[in-house]
Amino acid sequence: MKNAALLVLAMVFLITLIGVLIHDQQPVAGSEAPDLTSSINPDHEESNGDQSPGGSSQSSSDHEIAWSTKSGEMQRSPNSIPKPYEPGVVHLGPGASLGGKLPFPKDSPWNQRIDTAPVDPLSRTLISSIGITKNLFPAFGSGTWEGAPIGIPYVVISSSQPSVPIVYTAYGDESDPGPYPIPADAQIEGHPNEDGDRHVIVIDRDNWKLYELFRAFSIGDGQLWRAESGAIFDLAQHPSRPVGWTSADAAGLPIFPGLVRYDEVMEQKEIRHALRFTVNDTRRAFVPPATHWASRSNDPRLPPMGMRVRLRANYDISDFPPEAQVILKALKKYGMILADNGGDWYISGAPDPRWDNDALHTLKKVQGKDLEVVLIENLVAE
Repeated sequence: MKNAALLVLAMVFLITLIGVLIHDQQPVAGSEAPDLTSSINPDHEESNGDQSPGGSSQSSSDHEIAWSTKSGEMQRSPNSIPKPYEPGVVHLGPGASLGGKLPFPKDSPWNQRIDTAPVDPLSRTLISSIGITKNLFPAFGSGTWEGAPIGIPYVVISSSQPSVPIVYTAYGDESDPGPYPIPADAQIEGHPNEDGDRHVIVIDRDNWKLYELFRAFSIGDGQLWRAESGAIFDLAQHPSRPVGWTSADAAGLPIFPGLVRYDEVMEQKEIRHALRFTVNDTRRAFVPPATHWASRSNDPRLPPMGMRVRLRANYDISDFPPEAQVILKALKKYGMILADNGGDWYISGAPDPRWDNDALHTLKKVQGKDLEVVLIENLVAE
């Protein structure tokens, strides 16, 4: 009996203690309980530690909100720690993180290392035609240029995104027909300017498909899209288009896999694929994985679409900022693929307000003489 009484007293004490603890956790009257996981954009995760592109600590107030319950008030914490990077988790929204998930199989041309591949015998000639003393140029960053974000934007959607009709105005016979699952507010490259390439890029994370448009215009608040060309790619398969066909890119290639993205550089700190670049003058020829040319010249000294270039292995990158080193390492391992006519040695990337433009512009120290052309095989020329 004595033991039973002690057991009852212990249970009463435990229940009372739990009640006190629960009471202490209740929010102050007149206020809502703080959401400790709240953020401005819950679908766009930040890198762990919220380091600025230059490696220094950056205020997270533009991207993340942490709540304090001091005095019963919810307050923005300027030194809040962003949610941790989640490997393999593909998030939703503009410029969203892919969590390290790689478009296309590992053995696809985009994802193959070429650091030990032979140098093409015409490497010097081809490099000279573009510019030996011309500088590498990062055509992406933070902020705006002529009213538009700097770079080629993309958006990640789910399978619930409704599809809308696509009307082609130029290369419909070489394009994949709609409908495409494009959000009404999808970002357009160069918008609001009417000229330029106006690419639209959409990644369906559930079906793992890529949708791209060239010279895209939204009609009727996104109920229909008009474009000159478009292409759909299954990101689980090897990218392929009929020989001679274009895509949303002049070379017939997908654009998205070649973009420099913030999540890769600052979260994963590694780029595991080739990059996309442009030059002003190209040859009426292409080399796989390209399927299309965009030139009137047959000059063999000019580069063909699909040509792959890499940074010389002995080029010293130790004095570059961390994010620039990530990009330069990728140029040594995977190189960059010529995809379009444009600025000479322009590297493509996605815009992001977190990019440090000063750090990115150190890439301009690299010149044409520091690059070499990987052996060109299976050239298709007129």
